[in-house]
Amino acid sequence: MTLIYKILSRAEWDAAKAVGRFEGSAVDHQDGFIHLSGADQAQTTAALYFKGQPDLVLLGVEAEALGDALKWEASRGGALFPHLFRPLLISEVVTEADLQLDADGVPQLGDHLA
Repeated sequence: MTLIYKILSRAEWDAAKAVGRFEGSAVDHQDGFIHLSGADQAQTTAALYFKGQPDLVLLGVEAEALGDALKWEASRGGALFPHLFRPLLISEVVTEADLQLDADGVPQLGDHLA
């Protein structure tokens, strides 16, 4: 099982749980897919795009369970990132963790990554 990760606000996650699916954040809608990260990419993603943002949640999703809607595509630095081309169903989320910010405001994923 390969876990991949999504960082989002608590408000986005609560809204998704209320309807049973996550349709994506603003940048996801803009790009046409839900941005996810591998375990080796998630902390850098947190530092680059979520610094200073409180009330964040880290979701873990089994990559294989997403089927053909998941594509690994070149992104930051040419690395392959997982992109989901459909809504993420709440039932597909296998881990959920609230994130804390360090002294510099960077979300710390630490023990939450497999």
